[in-house]
Amino acid sequence: MIGRLSGVLLEKNPPQVLLDVQGVAYEVDVPMSTFYNLPGLGERVVLLTHMVVREDAHLLFGFLSAEERRTFRQLIKISGVGPRMALAILSGLSVAELTQAIGQQDVNRLTKVPGIGKKTAERLLLELKGKMAPDLSLPSSAAHDNQADILQALIALGYSDKEATQVLKSLPADVGVSDGIKLALKTLSR
Repeated sequence: MIGRLSGVLLEKNPPQVLLDVQGVAYEVDVPMSTFYNLPGLGERVVLLTHMVVREDAHLLFGFLSAEERRTFRQLIKISGVGPRMALAILSGLSVAELTQAIGQQDVNRLTKVPGIGKKTAERLLLELKGKMAPDLSLPSSAAHDNQADILQALIALGYSDKEATQVLKSLPADVGVSDGIKLALKTLSR
């Protein structure tokens, strides 16, 4: 299967882009979070992809980060959630926001995504609980806010939820965000 494309961006028509890879142009559907971070037309871009083969079509979905692709793959495993709905979810929520909604079991946050009803949102929360939500058991709310900010920063830098959560457990509970990120990066670089 096609797992990665590297080429020149020819067209941008939300949610689809056309990517020229050495003379072959691929139509790739991307979530809006990826779309907004794409370079300009004529510039090079690398997209991690997920290919869906159906009886009537071969579809490519592209992502700028491995975390987004991993989340997309988690979403499409859920009964009733196809690639288009998963794309809509990732267009309406960042991976960090989705993780937070799952951690807080926030049905309302998910139902704000177009095409997601209450039953689908409840199924998403049930199926993804423990698979994406970080396990943060911290004493104070200020420390919790700092830990959540550090976690989001590490995820934004490309670390998995599991890696980020593990390193958070090794940090002092009262560490500031800036110092916490520095300490976490030192630990993760070993």
